[in-house]
Amino acid sequence: VQLQASGGGFVQPGGSLRLSCAASGRVSNYYMAWFRQAPGKEREFVAVIKRSSYTTDYADSVKGRFTISRDNAKNTMYLQMNSLRPEDTAVYYCAADNTIIHSSRFGAEHYDYWGQGTQVTVSS
Repeated sequence: VQLQASGGGFVQPGGSLRLSCAASGRVSNYYMAWFRQAPGKEREFVAVIKRSSYTTDYADSVKGRFTISRDNAKNTMYLQMNSLRPEDTAVYYCAADNTIIHSSRFGAEHYDYWGQGTQVTVSS
């Protein structure tokens, strides 16, 4: 499976962006997630959506502002980001895996498939 992330850009604080992650193959039985990495920091978990149940989880820092979703018919995952803050500035990566266990869904090391990343910059 190959993943292609898109939708990043420059936005002012309080603005919105929607990221997309298109998969080359069927991903309906994959966990799919977003991670981000700011300069000088480690990659951190942002949000994850489970396989067919569509159960979601979020990092505390984005809860209530970001929404993860997926369209299995289009093999695509999304991240709607609202009320963006300067601290959300990072390269955002999408990830997928079909062997991950539920308790490991927050760890980047458990995902085998990664997109190339898309830059999100929040600044006035």
